[in-house]
Amino acid sequence: MRAGEGRAALWSFTYFFCVLASYYVLRPVREEMGVATGIERLPWLFTGTFLAMAAAVPVFGALAARFPRRTLLPLVYAFFIACILGLFALLRGVGAPAWAPAAFFIWLSVFNLFVVSVFWSFMADVWREEQARRLFGFIAAGGSAGALVGPAATALLAPRIGPVNLLPLAAAILAGALVCVARLRPGADPAEPGPRPAELAADEAPVGGGALGGLTRVPRSAYLSGIALFVALGTLFATFVYFQQAQVIREAFADPGRRTAVFALIDLAVNVLTIGAQLFVTGALATRFGLVRVLPALPVVTLAGFTALALVSTAGILIMFQVLRRATQYGITGPAREVLFTVLPREDKYKAKNVIDTIVSRGGDALSGWAFAGLSALGLGMTGVSVVALPLAALWIALAVYLGRREERLREGA
Repeated sequence: MRAGEGRAALWSFTYFFCVLASYYVLRPVREEMGVATGIERLPWLFTGTFLAMAAAVPVFGALAARFPRRTLLPLVYAFFIACILGLFALLRGVGAPAWAPAAFFIWLSVFNLFVVSVFWSFMADVWREEQARRLFGFIAAGGSAGALVGPAATALLAPRIGPVNLLPLAAAILAGALVCVARLRPGADPAEPGPRPAELAADEAPVGGGALGGLTRVPRSAYLSGIALFVALGTLFATFVYFQQAQVIREAFADPGRRTAVFALIDLAVNVLTIGAQLFVTGALATRFGLVRVLPALPVVTLAGFTALALVSTAGILIMFQVLRRATQYGITGPAREVLFTVLPREDKYKAKNVIDTIVSRGGDALSGWAFAGLSALGLGMTGVSVVALPLAALWIALAVYLGRREERLREGA
């Protein structure tokens, strides 16, 4: 950090802590409900998530066009807090409907991408590209710290109080994000006005454009289309590993409380590795080597992991691959990918980014879920699915290098 950045960086750190701590309290609950609903129904749940996301994105686009971010961000988080409390009342009620677990699974999948996407849109808007390369690793570590606290609390409390009773805790943690948003507004602290110069307070104006601006801007830009393809390939690989993980855990544990605790412990292992990378590795790598060398980290790990599964298909290797893959995603490639948006206009930072983070991501989940179901129907097990993934992982590496070079050219031309 440099002079004048510390307080704003700490508020950004705390903001992401609240967002991900809230989510990770709920994530193991979602995983248990997905298993309880039936692994064979997961493609339908992913499809439902995509449809819900497609309906939500134009609404967010219209709000972003109309309201400044000092109003937009609190609206988004207050809405999701109300949803958490409403779902708690529904699931706790006598005779909760049979569709309630599926509804919770779909809602949380929407919640996760929206609150994280809005957070990183805000970060890309208030931090300059040079600052982002130095500080996004540290800021992302705030989310990882929250992701340590969330699953630890769930692993401790879920067997004692039941998964549903964790929802009010998640709502209370998410409310802390509202405080952080207020502290990060330009001019909120006269002694340290924010991470960018005070004259950029004009950025508080609405983004403008139409409700469907993000949907139209992505296909018109080769850079944004490349980021969209990068995200889509990432969801493909994540979904393949996720489905295989669900099968392994279901076969190993019969008790819902035990399964929830195991999912939480996997999250805990991921986040211990992630926070170490974010605090001590990511910023140094991005500053010294640039995105061309940092962005491909996850594609390289993915290629290596699927190669290992193609050779030796065991549950232990699968779980180790999943932990390492997610730690690399959140610890190194994730923050690097967010830097890609710092060189873009504000409408792209909010609307186009939101489309990529939500519709493209969840659309990729839905298509990947059906692709996995199709491969399973053909009789392909863990080994066969891994072999299919290998050439796509090689393509992903090449795309990461292209995006890193393109970001450098856009930065130099800015």
